[in-house]
Amino acid sequence: MGAATAWQLTRRGHEVTLVESYDIGHRQGSSHGSSRIVRRVYDDPFYIRLTGLAFEQWRELELDSGAELLRTTGGLDLGEKRDPERLAGLLAAAGVAHELLGAEAARERWPYVRITGPALYHPQAGVADADATVAACVQRAVELGAEVLTGTRVVAVEEVGGAQGPGGVVVRTDSGREIVAEAVVVAAGAWLPELGLPVDLPPLRVTQQQVFHFPQRDRSAVWPTLIWDDGSREIYALPSGTDGGPLPAVKVAEHALGTPTTARTRSGVVDPASRKRVSAFVADRLIGLDPQPVGEATCLYTTTADEDFVLDRHGSVVVVSPCSGHGAKFAPLIGAMAADLATGRATAEPRFRLGR
Repeated sequence: MGAATAWQLTRRGHEVTLVESYDIGHRQGSSHGSSRIVRRVYDDPFYIRLTGLAFEQWRELELDSGAELLRTTGGLDLGEKRDPERLAGLLAAAGVAHELLGAEAARERWPYVRITGPALYHPQAGVADADATVAACVQRAVELGAEVLTGTRVVAVEEVGGAQGPGGVVVRTDSGREIVAEAVVVAAGAWLPELGLPVDLPPLRVTQQQVFHFPQRDRSAVWPTLIWDDGSREIYALPSGTDGGPLPAVKVAEHALGTPTTARTRSGVVDPASRKRVSAFVADRLIGLDPQPVGEATCLYTTTADEDFVLDRHGSVVVVSPCSGHGAKFAPLIGAMAADLATGRATAEPRFRLGR
């Protein structure tokens, strides 16, 4: 989100300094890897509308950077709690192309998935390459004049002239450098609760998640993205990209069952219980995959109680986080919204306000 905001601000002609604690593209947080789901399906018309706006911004970023960041695969939604019929109604109301299929018709189309109930398919779904997206945003920001400080930690953010004053902000770093600016955009993900910002944050929950990559039995099969929620398990799956190794693989993970942690205390060790549950799901339902994973990794979720984002301005500080485990698909749009807040072109979306 920080990289996307830097891209959006520099393309508008603003002077930007991007500060990163690690290297660009590091694997310590929530923005690394080659595969994130992009989709139109939500059980909330508000997010369905935002997904449409996000796709417009993805096209802008691809055109501006010359990088291919999205791969279209189509998407499936399955499971009684996922309620494909209701989701189909929401997509129809929003004018989003989709198909609602019975179990037999769905199995004929995707024989490598054991489908036992109705299935919702929509073609405007696929995979975003997170690594390539961060790289493209930062590269374009630099080409447009941004300064990038890597290996630099922010130790303090101080308002000048009061929380609502026009004086701006001073950002102090561990190198001793001070950056004076009209506004600062803080997109710190799981580190946000530890920064001591001069704003009141909502309660945030940081968890370590794990993902697993399973090889395809049929290397020529084209897998859609998939979300499965039958009330006992909430699973997502999508083509792995390079994270799955040299042969075609599918990334599969649990959405909700992470281990509470902090950005500083995370273990980075994959939970064996999650591996067992996910492998059992693959053996039971994703029959076109070998249930023995060929790769695995951890990442961080930073979640609000309502799972809406935090995207608001207080004085000269714009907070752009957390994204509650489903924000990657909105990255270039969130960058645009954060840029609007930082430059005073817009006020916060009510559902994303700090004090909601």
